[in-house]
Amino acid sequence: MSNTITILFFGQLQDITGSNRAQVSMASNTDLLREQLIAQFPLLEETTYVMTVDRKIVRQNTPVDERSEIALLPPFSGG
Repeated sequence: MSNTITILFFGQLQDITGSNRAQVSMASNTDLLREQLIAQFPLLEETTYVMTVDRKIVRQNTPVDERSEIALLPPFSGG
């Protein structure tokens, strides 16, 4: 079992974080992951983005595990 989880960044979020991915300590849900990401990358707190878990946009706290694919995407429009 891994003690870290990989977060992928896309678009302007790569500029904010300086990378297309980051390793953070394993967390059991997306709210805890967000807290860790903001601690590591404070500019994320003032940035609009969506989080995905296993390629599905999540808008509320969602459980995650070391196998989850987590990504932060910049705002997008279209339909």
